[in-house]
Amino acid sequence: MKAVGYAGTGGVEVLKNIELPEREPERGEVRVRVARSGVNPTDWKSREGNLRTPIPEGRFQVPHQDGAGIVDAVGEDVDPALLGQRVWLWLAAYQRLDGTAGEFATLPAGFVEPLPDSASFDLGASLGVPFMTAHRALTVHEGGPKRLAPGTLDGVTILVAGGAGAVGNAAIQLGRWAGATVITTVSGPEKAKLAEAAGAHHVLNYREQDIAAEVRRINPDGVSTVVEVSPAANAGLNEAVLANNGVIAIYANNGGDSFSVPVRPFMTANAHLHFLLLYTVPPAAQRDAAESINQALREDAIHVGEQAGLPLHHFPLDDVAGAHTAVRDGAVGKVLIDVRD
Repeated sequence: MKAVGYAGTGGVEVLKNIELPEREPERGEVRVRVARSGVNPTDWKSREGNLRTPIPEGRFQVPHQDGAGIVDAVGEDVDPALLGQRVWLWLAAYQRLDGTAGEFATLPAGFVEPLPDSASFDLGASLGVPFMTAHRALTVHEGGPKRLAPGTLDGVTILVAGGAGAVGNAAIQLGRWAGATVITTVSGPEKAKLAEAAGAHHVLNYREQDIAAEVRRINPDGVSTVVEVSPAANAGLNEAVLANNGVIAIYANNGGDSFSVPVRPFMTANAHLHFLLLYTVPPAAQRDAAESINQALREDAIHVGEQAGLPLHHFPLDDVAGAHTAVRDGAVGKVLIDVRD
């Protein structure tokens, strides 16, 4: 099969177009004929040497956690009814060499989810890391739901930092579907249009508005959850807008690797700081996220494309380097590899 992989970490020059044998699924595994491969920031960061699986001598790491395609083969103890089914994949390359940047990906059946006929492969390949991360961020609040569904966030106000990003977009869509009042921040009018298309109730430009004052105007009691991409840059804002017993769910370190918090105000607010990385989220919470996303898919509640606030950028399989560069350089929207038609 055709694939892209690397034998050692480094810049995009380590990516090679390679031919690999189609691996037969072992017990509990399925093999998926990949149509689309989704690219996330951790993919290029792993290629550069972070969060990587050790690569045995003479082998290649095929990158990318997310994808969508059709089940091509199943191993023992896997329901043969899966054969020929449309599916979306998550964490395909975590602690494994078989990522989705190839014509086939073989992985445990527990990381393969049904993709309704109404959902495109583009959508399927966009779900894993962004939507599951967003789900986790929206469900770590003490006393909140473990799984999102319509009505589970009724009466809750959330603040999504960076609503034009992939995780921000997912948090807006999932939060809106679950009934939350969604406030989001963006850096300019074009990104504001995307956040509005995603479904945010209130879109605030942090370069032009007093965000703390606007949030308190919208909800004087503050926000129950902050979905945070830039904790260092937004530390003061989060202190100003967090409701009593609120949580700041931190999933990235854009804008700085460290920050300080004022102890007394956060004590008074009974504030929670919750750091998360999908790869090491407890398996039960990963399962809850996948099931919630599956329900949202069945209800046609989540989408991708510019009309949903997430423009798509397509690259061919032989230009994974270009796709990684686009993500590293901050492409607005979702970067996908077209593996097959």
